[in-house]
Amino acid sequence: MDATDGPIVIKLGAEDAIAALALSTEAHWNQTEEDWHVFLHDGVVFGIRDGARLVATAALLPYSGNNAWISMVLVSATHRRRGLATRLVDACLETARKNGLTSWLDATPDGAAVYGPLGFTPTLQLRRLKLVNPAQETSGSPAVATLDALCARDRRATGFDRTVLLTAFAQRSGSRIVAAQGGIALVRDGRTACHIGPLFADNAAEALALVDAIARSETRPLLIDAVASQAAFLEGLTASGWTIERPFQRMRFGPATTAGEEMPFAVAGPEFG
Repeated sequence: MDATDGPIVIKLGAEDAIAALALSTEAHWNQTEEDWHVFLHDGVVFGIRDGARLVATAALLPYSGNNAWISMVLVSATHRRRGLATRLVDACLETARKNGLTSWLDATPDGAAVYGPLGFTPTLQLRRLKLVNPAQETSGSPAVATLDALCARDRRATGFDRTVLLTAFAQRSGSRIVAAQGGIALVRDGRTACHIGPLFADNAAEALALVDAIARSETRPLLIDAVASQAAFLEGLTASGWTIERPFQRMRFGPATTAGEEMPFAVAGPEFG
């Protein structure tokens, strides 16, 4: 398809946050309007309209070390199977190429089948898990940890400096950074559930202890995007009542960049990496 064929790809602005949120809500995703403002303010969001209505999006969020995250690839149910998602991902990849960025994304199985032929290379796998009814106790909450401690652990694990992103998360109402028995994690509100991640620990027992402490201090459903290779952690979660909702395949387009020094137990989310 030539660049001039098909619907026009446009760049979205802050005024499009509500329309973009309608798309992610239609897909039953957990993003909030604040999440969309992160993409619109700190990254670039491409969109396609049908008349005045926004019907498709894709976002490119730059990180340090010549890396960027592609996410929020959404097409309204009324406009699927028209090549809109591929067109928008192509726009993200072209922008990344012009800026010398390696692109990353976390794909569903259907998405991975599309992104592979585009040149994306599989890396690690994730599993999204949900806990519908946390066993709340009033006996206490996990200890409060500092943003600096979380950012330092995040840099060590990912190889990226995401201080801007993690600061934005931490400053939101309903967010908290917590620690227990050597583990540290961010907990933030989503549209339908609280999200745990990123989460770092020295071993699975520490990671599970922290998740358990968080679950006992929450009343809303919880989501976590666990790294699949952390087998003991996954097994501990499912044994504690968490259910696996779906897998994600992390993929990279472009040359490998600086690797992290440790593997996280859970990530910030497929939309953020």
